[in-house]
Amino acid sequence: MRLLRNLGLGFFALMLIALSLIYATGNIRVLSLGWTVAFGGPSLPFDASTAVPAPDYSQSDSWAALPERAGVEDRVPAGVRDLNIQDSAEADVFFIHPTGYLAGDSWIYTMDPNSKAEENTQWMMANQASAYGGCCKIYAPRYRQANIFAYFRGDEIREQALGFAYQDVKRAFECFLLHYNQGRPFVLASHSQGTHHGIRLLAEVIDGTPLAQRLVAAYVIGGTVPETSFEGLRDVRLCTGANDLGCAVHWDTYSEAVIDQPLPDNLGAVCTNPLSWELNGGLVTKEQHLGAVPASGRFQVELSGSQKSTGVVFEPLSAPIPNMIQAQCKDGVLFITDQSDTIFGEQGGSFGGGNYHGLDYPVFHMDIRENAKLRVQTFLARSLRTADLVVNSGGGRSP
Repeated sequence: MRLLRNLGLGFFALMLIALSLIYATGNIRVLSLGWTVAFGGPSLPFDASTAVPAPDYSQSDSWAALPERAGVEDRVPAGVRDLNIQDSAEADVFFIHPTGYLAGDSWIYTMDPNSKAEENTQWMMANQASAYGGCCKIYAPRYRQANIFAYFRGDEIREQALGFAYQDVKRAFECFLLHYNQGRPFVLASHSQGTHHGIRLLAEVIDGTPLAQRLVAAYVIGGTVPETSFEGLRDVRLCTGANDLGCAVHWDTYSEAVIDQPLPDNLGAVCTNPLSWELNGGLVTKEQHLGAVPASGRFQVELSGSQKSTGVVFEPLSAPIPNMIQAQCKDGVLFITDQSDTIFGEQGGSFGGGNYHGLDYPVFHMDIRENAKLRVQTFLARSLRTADLVVNSGGGRSP
Protein backbone atom coordinates (compact mmCIF):
# COMPACT_ATOMS: atom_id res chain seq x y z
CA MET A 1 0.00 0.00 0.00
CA ARG A 2 2.77 2.43 0.92
CA LEU A 3 4.49 1.74 -2.39
CA LEU A 4 1.30 2.63 -4.29
CA ARG A 5 0.96 5.90 -2.40
CA ASN A 6 4.54 6.98 -2.76
CA LEU A 7 5.15 6.23 -6.43
CA GLY A 8 2.92 9.14 -7.43
CA LEU A 9 2.48 12.77 -6.47
CA GLY A 10 -0.03 13.37 -3.71
CA PHE A 11 -2.63 16.08 -3.71
CA PHE A 12 -0.67 18.41 -1.46
CA ALA A 13 2.50 17.99 -3.51
CA LEU A 14 0.73 19.18 -6.64
CA MET A 15 -0.91 22.03 -4.78
CA LEU A 16 2.59 23.00 -3.68
CA ILE A 17 3.67 23.06 -7.33
CA ALA A 18 0.80 25.37 -8.19
CA LEU A 19 1.55 27.73 -5.30
CA SER A 20 5.26 27.77 -6.07
CA LEU A 21 4.52 28.62 -9.70
CA ILE A 22 2.25 31.46 -8.61
CA TYR A 23 5.04 32.79 -6.42
CA ALA A 24 7.61 32.47 -9.20
CA THR A 25 5.52 33.77 -12.09
CA GLY A 26 2.81 35.90 -10.55
CA ASN A 27 0.33 33.99 -12.71
CA ILE A 28 -2.77 33.21 -10.65
CA ARG A 29 -4.07 30.97 -13.44
CA VAL A 30 -1.78 28.16 -12.35
CA LEU A 31 -4.18 27.71 -9.45
CA SER A 32 -6.12 25.72 -12.03
CA LEU A 33 -3.52 22.96 -11.58
CA GLY A 34 -4.41 22.46 -7.94
CA TRP A 35 -8.11 22.84 -8.72
CA THR A 36 -7.86 20.22 -11.46
CA VAL A 37 -6.08 17.78 -9.16
CA ALA A 38 -8.71 18.26 -6.46
CA PHE A 39 -11.77 18.00 -8.67
CA GLY A 40 -10.68 16.79 -12.11
CA GLY A 41 -10.13 13.38 -13.61
CA PRO A 42 -12.68 10.67 -14.40
CA SER A 43 -16.02 11.10 -12.65
CA LEU A 44 -17.15 7.46 -12.78
CA PRO A 45 -15.91 4.56 -10.63
CA PHE A 46 -13.26 2.26 -12.02
CA ASP A 47 -14.81 -0.27 -14.40
CA ALA A 48 -12.49 -2.68 -16.20
CA SER A 49 -15.22 -3.58 -18.68
CA THR A 50 -15.03 -0.10 -20.22
CA ALA A 51 -11.31 -0.33 -21.03
CA VAL A 52 -10.15 -0.55 -24.62
CA PRO A 53 -9.07 -4.04 -25.78
CA ALA A 54 -5.79 -5.38 -24.43
CA PRO A 55 -2.67 -4.79 -26.54
CA ASP A 56 -1.59 -7.72 -28.70
CA TYR A 57 2.10 -7.97 -27.95
CA SER A 58 2.69 -10.18 -30.96
CA GLN A 59 2.09 -7.01 -32.99
CA SER A 60 4.83 -4.42 -33.29
CA ASP A 61 2.49 -1.46 -32.80
CA SER A 62 1.90 -2.62 -29.21
CA TRP A 63 5.52 -1.76 -28.45
CA ALA A 64 6.87 1.75 -27.93
CA ALA A 65 10.38 0.46 -28.68
CA LEU A 66 11.67 -2.56 -30.56
CA PRO A 67 15.29 -3.04 -31.64
CA GLU A 68 14.39 -3.92 -35.24
CA ARG A 69 12.54 -0.63 -35.66
CA ALA A 70 14.19 2.79 -35.66
CA GLY A 71 12.91 5.12 -32.96
CA VAL A 72 13.79 8.00 -30.67
CA GLU A 73 15.15 5.50 -28.13
CA ASP A 74 18.08 5.04 -30.51
CA ARG A 75 19.37 8.54 -29.73
CA VAL A 76 22.91 8.85 -28.34
CA PRO A 77 24.07 12.06 -26.61
CA ALA A 78 26.16 14.25 -28.88
CA GLY A 79 29.86 13.49 -28.71
CA VAL A 80 29.45 10.10 -27.04
CA ARG A 81 31.74 7.68 -28.86
CA ASP A 82 30.01 4.40 -28.23
CA LEU A 83 27.03 4.01 -30.52
CA ASN A 84 23.63 2.52 -29.96
CA ILE A 85 24.14 -1.23 -30.41
CA GLN A 86 20.62 -2.38 -31.20
CA ASP A 87 21.90 -4.67 -33.96
CA SER A 88 24.66 -6.40 -32.01
CA ALA A 89 23.90 -6.25 -28.27
CA GLU A 90 24.23 -9.53 -26.41
CA ALA A 91 21.70 -8.50 -23.77
CA ASP A 92 18.23 -6.96 -23.74
CA VAL A 93 16.49 -4.34 -21.63
CA PHE A 94 12.80 -4.53 -20.80
CA PHE A 95 11.85 -0.92 -20.06
CA ILE A 96 8.57 -0.02 -18.33
CA HIS A 97 7.73 3.62 -18.87
CA PRO A 98 6.17 5.91 -16.24
CA THR A 99 2.82 7.69 -16.32
CA GLY A 100 2.16 9.76 -19.41
CA TYR A 101 -1.66 9.68 -19.34
CA LEU A 102 -2.47 12.83 -17.42
CA ALA A 103 -6.07 13.58 -18.39
CA GLY A 104 -9.16 12.04 -19.89
CA ASP A 105 -12.40 10.36 -18.92
CA SER A 106 -10.94 6.92 -18.25
CA TRP A 107 -8.96 5.59 -15.29
CA ILE A 108 -7.01 3.55 -17.85
CA TYR A 109 -5.14 4.84 -20.89
CA THR A 110 -7.18 4.57 -24.07
CA MET A 111 -4.15 3.70 -26.22
CA ASP A 112 -4.84 6.60 -28.59
CA PRO A 113 -1.86 6.86 -30.97
CA ASN A 114 -2.69 10.51 -31.72
CA SER A 115 -2.68 11.76 -28.14
CA LYS A 116 -0.46 13.76 -25.84
CA ALA A 117 -0.05 10.58 -23.79
CA GLU A 118 1.55 8.88 -26.79
CA GLU A 119 3.87 11.86 -27.27
CA ASN A 120 4.78 11.55 -23.59
CA THR A 121 5.61 7.88 -24.16
CA GLN A 122 7.94 8.95 -26.95
CA TRP A 123 9.52 11.49 -24.58
CA MET A 124 10.25 8.63 -22.19
CA MET A 125 11.81 6.58 -24.96
CA ALA A 126 14.03 9.48 -26.07
CA ASN A 127 15.14 10.60 -22.61
CA GLN A 128 14.96 7.51 -20.40
CA ALA A 129 15.02 4.26 -22.38
CA SER A 130 17.83 5.62 -24.56
CA ALA A 131 20.17 5.45 -21.55
CA TYR A 132 20.30 1.67 -22.08
CA GLY A 133 21.21 1.85 -25.76
CA GLY A 134 24.89 1.30 -25.05
CA CYS A 135 24.37 -2.11 -23.49
CA CYS A 136 21.20 -3.65 -24.74
CA LYS A 137 18.48 -4.15 -27.29
CA ILE A 138 15.59 -2.00 -26.09
CA TYR A 139 12.09 -3.44 -25.65
CA ALA A 140 9.41 -1.17 -24.17
CA PRO A 141 5.72 -2.09 -24.24
CA ARG A 142 2.83 0.28 -24.60
CA TYR A 143 0.31 -0.58 -21.93
CA ARG A 144 -3.02 0.54 -20.52
CA GLN A 145 -1.34 2.60 -17.85
CA ALA A 146 -3.21 4.08 -14.90
CA ASN A 147 -4.33 7.68 -15.28
CA ILE A 148 -2.30 10.04 -13.09
CA PHE A 149 -5.53 10.87 -11.23
CA ALA A 150 -5.70 7.29 -9.94
CA TYR A 151 -3.02 8.33 -7.45
CA PHE A 152 -5.33 10.95 -5.93
CA ARG A 153 -8.61 9.07 -5.57
CA GLY A 154 -8.10 6.75 -2.64
CA ASP A 155 -6.60 3.33 -2.23
CA GLU A 156 -9.37 1.33 -3.94
CA ILE A 157 -9.25 3.08 -7.32
CA ARG A 158 -5.46 3.34 -7.16
CA GLU A 159 -5.10 -0.39 -6.57
CA GLN A 160 -7.66 -1.26 -9.26
CA ALA A 161 -6.09 0.95 -11.93
CA LEU A 162 -2.50 -0.01 -11.17
CA GLY A 163 -3.39 -3.69 -10.85
CA PHE A 164 -5.13 -3.55 -14.23
CA ALA A 165 -2.12 -1.85 -15.83
CA TYR A 166 0.25 -4.42 -14.31
CA GLN A 167 -1.53 -7.25 -16.09
CA ASP A 168 -0.63 -5.67 -19.43
CA VAL A 169 3.00 -5.26 -18.34
CA LYS A 170 3.13 -8.87 -17.19
CA ARG A 171 1.73 -10.14 -20.50
CA ALA A 172 4.20 -7.97 -22.40
CA PHE A 173 7.08 -9.36 -20.34
CA GLU A 174 5.93 -12.93 -21.00
CA CYS A 175 5.77 -12.15 -24.73
CA PHE A 176 9.22 -10.57 -24.55
CA LEU A 177 10.64 -13.72 -22.95
CA LEU A 178 8.99 -16.11 -25.39
CA HIS A 179 9.34 -14.33 -28.71
CA TYR A 180 12.22 -11.90 -28.36
CA ASN A 181 14.61 -12.61 -25.51
CA GLN A 182 14.91 -16.37 -26.00
CA GLY A 183 17.25 -17.09 -23.13
CA ARG A 184 19.54 -14.04 -23.33
CA PRO A 185 20.60 -12.00 -20.29
CA PHE A 186 18.33 -9.04 -19.63
CA VAL A 187 18.09 -5.80 -17.71
CA LEU A 188 14.81 -4.68 -16.14
CA ALA A 189 14.42 -0.89 -16.13
CA SER A 190 11.63 1.47 -15.17
CA HIS A 191 10.56 4.80 -13.75
CA SER A 192 7.73 5.90 -11.44
CA GLN A 193 4.51 3.99 -12.30
CA GLY A 194 6.74 1.67 -14.31
CA THR A 195 8.72 1.00 -11.14
CA HIS A 196 5.56 -0.11 -9.34
CA HIS A 197 5.06 -2.70 -12.08
CA GLY A 198 8.77 -3.56 -12.17
CA ILE A 199 8.86 -4.36 -8.45
CA ARG A 200 5.88 -6.69 -8.91
CA LEU A 201 7.59 -8.43 -11.84
CA LEU A 202 10.69 -8.98 -9.72
CA ALA A 203 8.71 -10.44 -6.83
CA GLU A 204 6.03 -12.40 -8.70
CA VAL A 205 7.62 -13.49 -11.98
CA ILE A 206 11.43 -13.32 -11.79
CA ASP A 207 12.51 -14.12 -8.23
CA GLY A 208 12.74 -17.81 -7.37
CA THR A 209 12.73 -18.86 -11.03
CA PRO A 210 15.49 -19.52 -13.60
CA LEU A 211 14.86 -15.98 -14.86
CA ALA A 212 16.70 -14.65 -11.82
CA GLN A 213 19.89 -16.25 -13.14
CA ARG A 214 19.55 -14.26 -16.39
CA LEU A 215 18.78 -10.95 -14.69
CA VAL A 216 21.77 -8.64 -15.10
CA ALA A 217 20.27 -5.95 -12.85
CA ALA A 218 17.03 -4.07 -12.22
CA TYR A 219 17.08 -0.27 -12.46
CA VAL A 220 13.74 0.37 -10.73
CA ILE A 221 14.00 4.13 -10.35
CA GLY A 222 11.72 6.89 -9.09
CA GLY A 223 9.25 7.28 -6.25
CA THR A 224 9.71 5.68 -2.86
CA VAL A 225 10.44 1.95 -2.68
CA PRO A 226 10.67 0.54 0.85
CA GLU A 227 13.55 -1.83 1.55
CA THR A 228 10.90 -4.23 2.83
CA SER A 229 9.83 -4.72 -0.81
CA PHE A 230 12.85 -7.02 -1.13
CA GLU A 231 12.40 -8.91 2.12
CA GLY A 232 11.53 -12.52 1.52
CA LEU A 233 12.88 -12.60 -2.04
CA ARG A 234 15.10 -15.60 -2.65
CA ASP A 235 17.33 -14.36 -5.44
CA VAL A 236 16.92 -10.66 -6.15
CA ARG A 237 18.65 -8.49 -3.58
CA LEU A 238 19.69 -4.85 -3.44
CA CYS A 239 22.92 -3.98 -5.24
CA THR A 240 25.74 -2.71 -3.06
CA GLY A 241 28.39 -2.03 -5.71
CA ALA A 242 28.88 -0.94 -9.31
CA ASN A 243 29.22 -4.39 -10.87
CA ASP A 244 26.91 -6.49 -8.67
CA LEU A 245 24.64 -8.77 -10.68
CA GLY A 246 21.12 -10.11 -10.28
CA CYS A 247 20.20 -7.21 -7.99
CA ALA A 248 18.24 -3.97 -7.96
CA VAL A 249 19.05 -0.27 -7.68
CA HIS A 250 16.67 2.56 -6.86
CA TRP A 251 16.72 6.23 -5.94
CA ASP A 252 14.28 9.06 -5.30
CA THR A 253 15.87 12.42 -6.13
CA TYR A 254 15.51 15.63 -4.13
CA SER A 255 17.39 18.93 -3.99
CA GLU A 256 20.03 19.17 -1.30
CA ALA A 257 18.38 22.49 -0.43
CA VAL A 258 15.80 20.47 1.55
CA ILE A 259 18.21 17.96 3.07
CA ASP A 260 17.40 19.11 6.59
CA GLN A 261 13.64 18.95 6.10
CA PRO A 262 11.88 15.77 7.30
CA LEU A 263 10.60 13.42 4.60
CA PRO A 264 9.02 10.72 6.78
CA ASP A 265 7.57 8.68 3.90
CA ASN A 266 11.12 7.92 2.75
CA LEU A 267 12.39 6.48 6.03
CA GLY A 268 13.40 2.88 5.36
CA ALA A 269 13.34 3.40 1.60
CA VAL A 270 15.94 2.08 -0.83
CA CYS A 271 18.56 4.63 -1.88
CA THR A 272 21.34 3.80 -4.31
CA ASN A 273 23.82 6.59 -5.00
CA PRO A 274 24.31 6.48 -8.81
CA LEU A 275 27.65 8.24 -8.55
CA SER A 276 29.16 5.37 -6.54
CA TRP A 277 26.46 2.68 -6.93
CA GLU A 278 26.65 2.06 -3.20
CA LEU A 279 23.51 1.30 -1.20
CA ASN A 280 22.84 4.22 1.14
CA GLY A 281 25.99 5.75 -0.27
CA GLY A 282 27.44 8.86 1.34
CA LEU A 283 28.44 12.09 -0.33
CA VAL A 284 30.11 11.74 -3.73
CA THR A 285 31.48 14.94 -5.23
CA LYS A 286 30.93 16.34 -8.71
CA GLU A 287 34.24 14.99 -10.01
CA GLN A 288 32.72 11.51 -10.25
CA HIS A 289 29.58 12.64 -12.09
CA LEU A 290 29.75 11.28 -15.66
CA GLY A 291 27.14 13.53 -17.12
CA ALA A 292 23.61 14.89 -17.21
CA VAL A 293 21.79 15.10 -20.54
CA PRO A 294 19.11 17.77 -21.09
CA ALA A 295 15.77 16.41 -22.25
CA SER A 296 14.79 16.34 -25.91
CA GLY A 297 11.25 17.37 -26.75
CA ARG A 298 8.48 18.56 -24.46
CA PHE A 299 6.69 16.46 -21.86
CA GLN A 300 3.00 17.38 -21.97
CA VAL A 301 1.82 18.15 -18.44
CA GLU A 302 -1.67 19.53 -19.10
CA LEU A 303 -4.14 17.88 -16.73
CA SER A 304 -7.25 19.02 -18.61
CA GLY A 305 -8.38 20.23 -22.03
CA SER A 306 -7.68 18.67 -25.40
CA GLN A 307 -5.55 15.54 -25.34
CA LYS A 308 -4.81 15.52 -29.06
CA SER A 309 -1.16 15.28 -30.04
CA THR A 310 0.62 18.56 -30.71
CA GLY A 311 3.43 17.45 -33.00
CA VAL A 312 6.24 17.42 -30.46
CA VAL A 313 9.62 17.29 -32.20
CA PHE A 314 12.43 15.29 -30.62
CA GLU A 315 15.78 16.78 -31.52
CA PRO A 316 19.03 14.79 -31.18
CA LEU A 317 20.21 14.50 -27.58
CA SER A 318 22.56 17.23 -26.41
CA ALA A 319 26.12 16.58 -25.31
CA PRO A 320 26.45 15.35 -21.71
CA ILE A 321 27.26 17.88 -19.00
CA PRO A 322 29.70 16.19 -16.60
CA ASN A 323 30.81 17.22 -13.13
CA MET A 324 27.66 19.21 -12.30
CA ILE A 325 26.02 16.94 -9.69
CA GLN A 326 27.11 15.83 -6.25
CA ALA A 327 24.89 13.27 -4.55
CA GLN A 328 24.34 11.56 -1.23
CA CYS A 329 21.79 9.24 0.33
CA LYS A 330 20.20 10.25 3.60
CA ASP A 331 17.17 8.63 5.24
CA GLY A 332 16.08 6.91 2.05
CA VAL A 333 16.38 9.99 -0.18
CA LEU A 334 18.99 10.86 -2.82
CA PHE A 335 19.93 14.51 -2.37
CA ILE A 336 21.68 16.24 -5.26
CA THR A 337 23.04 19.68 -6.14
CA ASP A 338 20.19 22.17 -6.40
CA GLN A 339 19.09 22.68 -10.00
CA SER A 340 16.93 25.78 -9.63
CA ASP A 341 19.16 27.91 -11.86
CA THR A 342 20.14 25.28 -14.43
CA ILE A 343 18.62 24.03 -17.67
CA PHE A 344 17.15 21.10 -15.72
CA GLY A 345 15.23 23.45 -13.49
CA GLU A 346 14.05 25.33 -16.58
CA GLN A 347 12.84 22.10 -18.18
CA GLY A 348 10.46 21.48 -15.30
CA GLY A 349 12.22 18.66 -13.53
CA SER A 350 11.14 19.89 -10.10
CA PHE A 351 7.78 18.78 -8.70
CA GLY A 352 7.86 21.35 -5.93
CA GLY A 353 9.21 21.14 -2.41
CA GLY A 354 12.63 20.12 -3.69
CA ASN A 355 11.22 16.96 -5.30
CA TYR A 356 13.24 16.19 -8.45
CA HIS A 357 11.16 13.22 -9.57
CA GLY A 358 11.40 14.42 -13.16
CA LEU A 359 15.21 14.46 -12.97
CA ASP A 360 15.75 10.88 -11.76
CA TYR A 361 16.99 9.94 -15.23
CA PRO A 362 18.21 13.13 -17.01
CA VAL A 363 20.81 14.23 -14.47
CA PHE A 364 22.31 10.72 -14.27
CA HIS A 365 21.92 9.75 -17.93
CA MET A 366 25.59 8.96 -18.54
CA ASP A 367 26.06 7.35 -15.14
CA ILE A 368 23.20 4.96 -15.92
CA ARG A 369 24.47 4.35 -19.44
CA GLU A 370 28.00 3.48 -18.35
CA ASN A 371 26.92 1.39 -15.37
CA ALA A 372 24.48 -0.67 -17.44
CA LYS A 373 27.31 -1.37 -19.89
CA LEU A 374 29.61 -2.40 -17.03
CA ARG A 375 27.09 -4.78 -15.50
CA VAL A 376 26.31 -6.41 -18.85
CA GLN A 377 30.01 -6.80 -19.59
CA THR A 378 30.54 -8.32 -16.14
CA PHE A 379 27.63 -10.72 -16.66
CA LEU A 380 28.89 -11.84 -20.07
CA ALA A 381 32.43 -12.33 -18.75
CA ARG A 382 31.12 -14.41 -15.86
CA SER A 383 29.06 -16.53 -18.23
CA LEU A 384 32.10 -17.13 -20.41
CA ARG A 385 34.20 -18.19 -17.41
CA THR A 386 31.44 -20.54 -16.30
CA ALA A 387 31.25 -22.10 -19.77
CA ASP A 388 35.04 -22.59 -19.82
CA LEU A 389 34.95 -24.26 -16.41
CA VAL A 390 32.26 -26.67 -17.60
CA VAL A 391 34.29 -27.60 -20.67
CA ASN A 392 37.56 -27.95 -18.76
CA SER A 393 35.96 -30.09 -16.05
CA GLY A 394 34.62 -32.52 -18.59
CA GLY A 395 31.05 -31.33 -18.18
CA GLY A 396 30.88 -30.26 -21.78
CA ARG A 397 32.74 -30.41 -25.01
CA SER A 398 34.87 -27.90 -26.78
CA PRO A 399 33.57 -26.52 -30.05
